[in-house]
Amino acid sequence: MDIQKLLFVTKFDELRFDALQSLLPLQKAALNHVVFLNVIEREKVALRRGKGYQKEEEVKLREKANIRFIDWAESLFEQGLEVGVYIVVGDYVKQIVDAAAKEDVDLIVLSPTKKGKLEKLFSGSEVTEILQRSGAPVLVYKNLSPGAISTDKPFDRILLTTDWSPACDNAVATLKKIGSLINEIHVAHVAHESSLNGDSAMAVQKTRKDTRNKLERICDIFEAEGIHSRPHVYIGNVEKEIEKAAHECRTTMIVAGTKQQQSWKDKILGSLTKTLIETSIFPVLLVPPEKSE
Repeated sequence: MDIQKLLFVTKFDELRFDALQSLLPLQKAALNHVVFLNVIEREKVALRRGKGYQKEEEVKLREKANIRFIDWAESLFEQGLEVGVYIVVGDYVKQIVDAAAKEDVDLIVLSPTKKGKLEKLFSGSEVTEILQRSGAPVLVYKNLSPGAISTDKPFDRILLTTDWSPACDNAVATLKKIGSLINEIHVAHVAHESSLNGDSAMAVQKTRKDTRNKLERICDIFEAEGIHSRPHVYIGNVEKEIEKAAHECRTTMIVAGTKQQQSWKDKILGSLTKTLIETSIFPVLLVPPEKSE
């Protein structure tokens, strides 16, 4: 799937125009259209005044967003891109899913919203819900978060984490499409200690060798496209090891496949997708399984 149309979701104080500018090299691949979306959440407008929902506050927020988007659109027009704009009132997740479907976008770019611990536990991840309901890849950009990695070339050094799932296969296909932007790809698999077969050093090494061979086959796909790549095997907690690998490989972006549906166990105990969204300091591209025709 080519990335021709991008939905850029912003609240302005969490995701700015410089983040979008860093993604414009996607024009070298296929990008030709950017759609801006600003969601005004009713309950937050009410909380601003403490007097219930205020129509005047909504109008003011709409006008402020419109002014910003006009300025951004002029810059994109000069760079040869088409531009669309949505300034809407309603539920954050629903409005993103609706806009993504209406515009048939190939990539959603957003910044994670801040949540308290209890809210995270019981509501799950908004980003995970957007992934599942929209079926489009989501790039979680964190350039304004404390300690976040900020780069003008986010696609330069990719860490692709794989568990051999259909979503990971789709992530490989997606990266091939934008290969001209990528300098190198590190392909990593994290094995749980319990998955190491046998109680001897020889058996453990065989498991490691088999895993590395599978990773090398993925690397061969990228090498055939002229993209330098390297395989890595890690052992231990998946979330911690992926973050470790990202630092060791001097990653500019983590790419991961995602499950189509999240189990109740994932929602309670967490999942790789949810952990990367909430704790990683790196931009994270989350790719769902390929849409069935």
